[in-house]
Amino acid sequence: MGTLYIVGTPIGNLEDLTRRAVRVLGQVGLIAAEDTRVTRKLLNHLDIHVPVTSYHQHNWPAKLPALLEALARGDVALVTDAGMPGISDPGSELVAEASARGFPVEVAPGVSAVTTALAVSGLPGDAFLFLGFLPRRRQDRRPQLEAVAPLPQTLVIFEAPHRVGATLQDLLDTLGDRRVSVCRELTKLHEEVFRGTLSQAIRHFDSPRGEFVLVVAGADAASGEAGAAATDPEEVQRQLEELRQSGVKAREAVALVAASSGWPKNRVYQLWLQAASRQ
Repeated sequence: MGTLYIVGTPIGNLEDLTRRAVRVLGQVGLIAAEDTRVTRKLLNHLDIHVPVTSYHQHNWPAKLPALLEALARGDVALVTDAGMPGISDPGSELVAEASARGFPVEVAPGVSAVTTALAVSGLPGDAFLFLGFLPRRRQDRRPQLEAVAPLPQTLVIFEAPHRVGATLQDLLDTLGDRRVSVCRELTKLHEEVFRGTLSQAIRHFDSPRGEFVLVVAGADAASGEAGAAATDPEEVQRQLEELRQSGVKAREAVALVAASSGWPKNRVYQLWLQAASRQ
């Protein structure tokens, strides 16, 4: 019986790869990678010659049985293009299924763009909410941002360069002109960390390039920014319906609305089910 290793890889600078990660990648029988081309470049740099198979958001259901069979024969490593597997990337499904079948699961931790951006942002990192990549369409993004607007936690968001401007504008429109740290190309040659307000960031990034992490200040209770928490049942139902119409799944919608309203998740879920029964 093999072990499933969850291996963190560099988000830019290859010197950030741990010695343990190098050892694990060199000793496993198979590496499951988000993009085999990216991983092979890393392995070639390390002079590691191990079979690699693709495992990403589009093929993971089909690949899962084969990876479980590989685990029955020996060790398997799971990697993404950059950072920790399972963070806005496939991985949790494989971990859950391997664990359920009795395979040992170990982590060789590495760099995460989430914590790297938080550390360099200058914003509070003791409590934060990671939103991953927001929906591509504005009408789908806005309800999610409105749901988290009252929360005091720092927000961390991944974004593609061609959508950074639109997302910053949506953040400004829904959250107000909050403090933000815009982190571009973290740990890479052209790394840039902008600290200012959302309106200033919009003006600064007029032709954005590279990979972005946005770190946005949470609602400030002292200024009354958090006073819009939805305690009214009708308001809770309205938020749930907006999220439902934008395609957000029940689990995520319930978590978002429960956090913004202060309601227990089970009570919010009951409203979700009641609304669904009326559809």
